Amino acid sequence: MAEIKKLAATVRSGTGKGAARSVRREGRIPAVIYGGGEAATPISLSYRDVHKLIYAGHFLTTIFEIEIDGKAERAIPRDYQLDVVRDTPMHVDFLRLKSGSKLKVGVPVHFANVETAPGIKRGGSINIVLHTVELLVPADNIPESITADLTGLDFNDSVHIGSIALPEGVTPVDKSNFTIATISPPAGGAAAAEAEAAAAAAAAAAPAKGKK
Repeated sequence: MAEIKKLAATVRSGTGKGAARSVRREGRIPAVIYGGGEAATPISLSYRDVHKLIYAGHFLTTIFEIEIDGKAERAIPRDYQLDVVRDTPMHVDFLRLKSGSKLKVGVPVHFANVETAPGIKRGGSINIVLHTVELLVPADNIPESITADLTGLDFNDSVHIGSIALPEGVTPVDKSNFTIATISPPAGGAAAAEAEAAAAAAAAAAPAKGKK
C-alpha cells in the first residue's frame, strides 16, 4: 500500500487568478480538494513542502492526510501545474478519498530477476513496453508499484499483465492481456548469440585438452 503522508494546509477565501497570485506572493501554493460528494475546498499549501514532494517522485500516487483547521482530509493529487519557465509549482488539484471508493492510478512497474533471465544472460536486452500501468484501485489500498518477474524468459519471450500478481481489489483498466516487456536478442540475432556462446565454450575447453 502507498505510504500516507501528512500535509498542513489552510483554507483560502478567494478563488480565481487574482486570488491565486496573492497566495503565491505569500510564499504559498494555491490548491483545491474536490470529489467525494462534497463541495470543493480551496486551500493553500507551503511552497517548500509542495516543491519537495513533487520532485521527490511518485507525487501523483501518494495519499495525503491534509490537515485543514484541525480537520483531516484524506486525498490524492490528481494534477499539478508548474511554471512553464522555472518549473516551480503553481497549483495542485487533490481528489478527496472516501472509504470504499475506487480510482484510476498509473502505477509504476518494477522488474525482478532481470539479470538471471536466460535471454539476458545470453546477451539479450529487456525491451520495456510499459513503465507504468493504469489500474483501478481501492482508495484506501493504492499499491506503490507492481512487479514483473522475468524468471525463465529467453529471446522473444514476453511478460504480460496476466502473469503479474496484483493486490486484492486491484484490476487493470485495460482488460486485455497486454504486454509489459519482452526480451530482445542481441543485434546479430539469436544465431549470433548461440555462435558466440559456442565459441566461448570451445575456447574454455581448449586449455583443458592441452593438459592431457
